[in-house]
Amino acid sequence: MTRKQICTYCLPVFFIVVFYAACGQPDKPVAIIKQMDSATVSKLADSIEAIVKPELADGLTLRLWGTDSLVISPVAIQMDNDGTLYYTTTSRQKNSEFDIRGHREWEIPSISFQTVEDRRAFLHKELSPENSKRNEWLPDLNKDSSHDWRDLTIQKEHIYKLEDTDGDGIADKSQLIVDDFNEEITDVAGSVFKYGDDLYVAVAPDLWKLKDKDGDGIPDEKVSLSHGYGVHIGFGGHGMSGIEMGPDGRIYWQIGDIGFNGKGPDGQTWAYPNSGVIARCNPDGSDFEIFAAGIRNTHEFAFDEYGNLLSEDNDGDHPGEKERLVYIVNGSDAGWRSNWQYGKYRDPKNNGYKVWMEEKMYLPRFEGQAAYITPCISNYVSGPAGFVYNPGTALGPQYKNSFFVAEFVGNPGNSAVHNFRLKPKGAGFELGETKKILSGVLVTGLDFGPDGALYLADWIDGWDTHDYGRIWRLDDAKGAGTPERKETKKLLSEKFSGKSEEELAAMLENPDMRVRQKAQFELVKRGEKGAAVFQKIFSQRGNQLARINAIWGMSQLARKDKKYAVPLLPLLQDSDPEIRAQVAKWLGDMKYTEAGEKLVPLLKDTASRVRFFAAEALGRIKYEPAVDAIIAMLQNNNDADAYLRHAGSLALARIGKADPVIALAQSPSRALRIAAVVALRRMADAGAAKFLDDKDEFIVTEAARAINDDNSIKAALPALGNLLVKTNFTNEALIRRVINANLRTGSGEAMQHLIAYALKEGAPANMRAEAIDALSVWAKPSVLDRVDGYYRGIVERDSGMVQKNMAVPLVQLVRDKELVVRLSAAKAVKLLNTSEALPLLFTLVKNDPAPDMRIEALNTLVALSYQQAGEAVSQALSDKEKKVRVAGLNLLQQMDLPKDLMVSLLSNVIAGKTMVEKQAAILALGNLPKENSQKPLEELLHTMAAGKLSPDLYLELGEAIDSSGAVELSAKYKTITQKLSHGDQLAAYASSLYGGDVSKGRAIFFRNQNAQCMKCHSYDDRGGNAGPRLNGVASRISRQQILESLISPGARLAPGYGIVALELKDGTTVSGTLELETKTSLTLKIGGEPLRVITKDQVAKRTDAPSSMPDMKLILSKKEIRDVVSFLATQKIDN
Repeated sequence: MTRKQICTYCLPVFFIVVFYAACGQPDKPVAIIKQMDSATVSKLADSIEAIVKPELADGLTLRLWGTDSLVISPVAIQMDNDGTLYYTTTSRQKNSEFDIRGHREWEIPSISFQTVEDRRAFLHKELSPENSKRNEWLPDLNKDSSHDWRDLTIQKEHIYKLEDTDGDGIADKSQLIVDDFNEEITDVAGSVFKYGDDLYVAVAPDLWKLKDKDGDGIPDEKVSLSHGYGVHIGFGGHGMSGIEMGPDGRIYWQIGDIGFNGKGPDGQTWAYPNSGVIARCNPDGSDFEIFAAGIRNTHEFAFDEYGNLLSEDNDGDHPGEKERLVYIVNGSDAGWRSNWQYGKYRDPKNNGYKVWMEEKMYLPRFEGQAAYITPCISNYVSGPAGFVYNPGTALGPQYKNSFFVAEFVGNPGNSAVHNFRLKPKGAGFELGETKKILSGVLVTGLDFGPDGALYLADWIDGWDTHDYGRIWRLDDAKGAGTPERKETKKLLSEKFSGKSEEELAAMLENPDMRVRQKAQFELVKRGEKGAAVFQKIFSQRGNQLARINAIWGMSQLARKDKKYAVPLLPLLQDSDPEIRAQVAKWLGDMKYTEAGEKLVPLLKDTASRVRFFAAEALGRIKYEPAVDAIIAMLQNNNDADAYLRHAGSLALARIGKADPVIALAQSPSRALRIAAVVALRRMADAGAAKFLDDKDEFIVTEAARAINDDNSIKAALPALGNLLVKTNFTNEALIRRVINANLRTGSGEAMQHLIAYALKEGAPANMRAEAIDALSVWAKPSVLDRVDGYYRGIVERDSGMVQKNMAVPLVQLVRDKELVVRLSAAKAVKLLNTSEALPLLFTLVKNDPAPDMRIEALNTLVALSYQQAGEAVSQALSDKEKKVRVAGLNLLQQMDLPKDLMVSLLSNVIAGKTMVEKQAAILALGNLPKENSQKPLEELLHTMAAGKLSPDLYLELGEAIDSSGAVELSAKYKTITQKLSHGDQLAAYASSLYGGDVSKGRAIFFRNQNAQCMKCHSYDDRGGNAGPRLNGVASRISRQQILESLISPGARLAPGYGIVALELKDGTTVSGTLELETKTSLTLKIGGEPLRVITKDQVAKRTDAPSSMPDMKLILSKKEIRDVVSFLATQKIDN
């Protein structure tokens, strides 16, 4: 029995009703209702609108619908047919949804996870009560004095219902209806969808169906329809989202690249742990399948009036990359894997090869692109979040047949909503007209209301969850209030159960797809009567969309009873190609095997779209007699249309007969051989090895991808490895996989292949080096694949064989003419612990022309305790190149020298060598015993206190003091640094202001996967638009301001990239994007108005919006920050 105790109390602005309930399923602890009176909420909305002035396309209006007082950080929104808005907000993002960029030591364990239970086990072990002391960064939320995984079970996710109860155009009532979901493995609630009396919620690891059984507006029953989402600890915000109703009456949703591995109700396993997926099922959870995979993080997607599923996928945050507009079709693989983002790049036994970027998979189709992926339509706007399609009557006529996408970049000034159209291109699409229709609002979710307006969820500022948010209503001034929109709103609010079949048939011709779908679904409920209506509409030619909805409805019925498929068959010969395409698609979807014979002729249809869906359907029904016809279609396509290639190759794979596909290895058609490889990859058939002998380098490379990547075709790995001594092809994508196949095979023959290739003059030098690197870890390779980073597991072999076989080749290779080969060989000598090459390395410390090789030779000699290592270090200390001398200093402490002598040597360097050598010497001092190091370190502190020590040495001195364990010196150092800088933050990081390595800073800026500077900032013609362009940054701000922007991003606003709110002395308020700031004035961009200059003496109070830039203190070390500062300080010219 549920007991409710109601406590009501009034506030000046609104009243709150709090319901307390007994524990149930789901949790029903507190349902808070906030009710605001009309006058107050209207006044509040007016005050906000007076400050917030977004820029709008001509003819559009923007009004506040949900105010800050009623809305909390809306993640995703959905408005039902009655105009009630539902939204999710998150508490777990703050302390329970981990971002791998903040836990770099978890990368390799995380990428090894295959199931949600693997992640749970890891959290229990890593965040065990026994590890509480080292995990004090984790808040003790349950107050048990232990920082452990149980603290992850406290915070819950929330869903609110927002209503405009008096119909004045502004929401005045908010109700918390879900306060639940708090396992240690629970992610963020990324989507909510109201359908009938049920509420669907996407929050990993489950898709939930919630029902309100007692009618109090609060769900009290929940059922998991699908489980297994959120395999990895990955990038934050890559969880479940985007619940939509499909044209087929099934629920669709997505998860980003933290992955899925689970089972359907029928027991079938669907394993996609390393990529995002689109999933679907019936509203009751039956008929589950993974619809498409290979996505990174689509957030939201939309169906158009023809049932095409479109979205925009977030990019991989690499320099030069851009987000991708994607057409998602059944069985498609968009190409992305989370193992291309993190894991292998932190393993010293691995390499830095990035498949996604090096093989340009993020680009639209081009000749030579990997064939197994369905390429994107276009690279498009940054940070896609909300995504919708105009249902037909919304906004105005100029926005009909178009999509809308929210561009979320962490600050409202550069965030936007874009509108675009697509144009048919073969079986797919190309980007058509596109325009920005709104900027100045940080939009997350989008949804069209029954009134035809577009509702926008406003995060307001920053990336992190806060206690405020807004909902805006975007409309077209001319379109609002038209009879067509009024009729749509009326129909959407009505119950169709009382309407006649004739009325419902008429509604299938309605210009709004929501009305058509509602009529379609009602007719489906009526079975035979509905089928009669659908069949009657089939014969009518006047309204194509009515016929399409009738096809969808009949297909829904046919999924339950195949007799309803029979009336669809004649439509395969319809004069309208779209009708033929739709019928083919849905006959395949319902797996109506009897349609096979009638589908085959459509493979020769004049319309690409018809051929595409005919091939897809034949694959879905596994119609073996169609194999030859599918092959003929692929041959005629001549690899021109990537979507036809996808449909044909997938059909062959689903039919599952490998022999005729393998036989295509002898076909003169290049297109057929490509499609065959893609099909065999899908089938995981070792017959793919037949294509390794092809004379076409692209086909051989595609076969190598099929054999090596992802789960691999393990039986074909030896054949791939053998290619290393047979092929004359040289492209990196191929050779890396061939080298890797030999390492994975692990046989004596495979080892000899690698040795022979390493010694092969004329082969690409970097690939010879990769062969050496593979041999150097032969006995215990990285657990992650050397090409694609996929988890391969622990392999251990006898090291004796590789040491024996590499001894002589390494003597030759350390003298190779190619520097990259020499470097890898020197490292291999160290890793394999082979002594034969050490005498030669000793001579190379002095004689090799490349400083990097002299350093590598020195490192190896010292690491292996070579008898003349001390002489080698002495030689390095007198080298003509500074970097070699620094390397010698770094190794000096490993020498068996008297400590007093070492202190003397280091002190001499500090007194008279270059800055980099001084830095290395100070660090070396800190590693000496305290009794030897304390005096010279104390002397350096005195010099620093007197202002005579170069700031370039501050950081090293601090690190050296910490290393020495001298507590009293540490306290003195802290006191001195605080005196040198104003403010605690700058004082703590004063040592990061000078002395960095410009080249290292450049590398961090462009390539660091955790800092991801290029995600938000542009440099030259690359990068993002969330932050300012960094060419010439040193001419615009001081070195100290550069440091401040890294460690305290909100301390100042970059012109053009931040919102400032001003309260003026005359009582008015102004808010806009800060375009320019001088000592005396502020220049603001306020919506579409002319720039406004406000003198600072007019300002009573200034409030800067939080910066969207992440705090680098949490991501980079002090030394890395110093390197970045030093790099940016050189950027004085904006070219």
